[in-house]
Amino acid sequence: MSTVTITAADINKLRQATGAGMMDCRKALTETNGDFEAAIDWLRKQGQKVAAKRSDREAKEGVIIAKTSADNKTGFVVCISCETDFVSKNADFVAFAQTIADAAVANNVKSAEELSEVVINGSKVADMINDKLAAIGEKIGIAKFERVEAPYVASYIHGAYRMGVLVGLSSEAAEAGKDVAMQIAAMNPLAVDANSIPAETIERERAIVVDTMKADPKMAGKPDDMIAKIAEGKLNAFFKENTLLAQAFVKDGSITVEAYLKNAGNITVTGFKRVALG
Repeated sequence: MSTVTITAADINKLRQATGAGMMDCRKALTETNGDFEAAIDWLRKQGQKVAAKRSDREAKEGVIIAKTSADNKTGFVVCISCETDFVSKNADFVAFAQTIADAAVANNVKSAEELSEVVINGSKVADMINDKLAAIGEKIGIAKFERVEAPYVASYIHGAYRMGVLVGLSSEAAEAGKDVAMQIAAMNPLAVDANSIPAETIERERAIVVDTMKADPKMAGKPDDMIAKIAEGKLNAFFKENTLLAQAFVKDGSITVEAYLKNAGNITVTGFKRVALG
């Protein structure tokens, strides 16, 4: 029995993250003693269609700017958050976010904390944010900062500043960079390839697959080695769906992203970042 009080806010948080029903979320949290990540796994083991955990962190409202340095060797994503879409859609607030992102590029900053200390026209970014907060009456801040370095970095902003993508490539390729950045925006991969996915994530996925199969009446009596073999096949499907290079290319579903990049000049992806508003 759970020793943790499950609140309506806990249930709503799990509903927002998984799309599962209220009663299912309550039961999941109760069964896992309020452990949020374990509750997600519990729902998946019950056959619920729950999105895989993603590395990008979502802010509810705000403006996301993705930019690169003039030589395209460094890319920056800056998310300036706010509380309402009324503010995020305001031209002055968008311009404010652009100014801060420009400062990140100009000063080649390495972190959100460093960006907060950058001086623009005599004022620190942190002070400018406080002044803007006082002026508009909403809590705002640097909600997310990402940086990518590579021989060539492409940037992409999607959906009226609601998503920003950076992708690092092994060589200059503007068209391919834009195509791959749009792929990342649309398909939200977990990693570049299977080798880039943390071992604990793979083991977590394998455990969910195995437990789900063992609970399936149709698998009753099947030996463990057969279940393990089937699980590996399902993991391969997981990699195909969730790793960038193995995904079907959105502009031509007959080839993978890896094949597209090979045809574009044996280009490799060195890394990527995707930041989205929720």
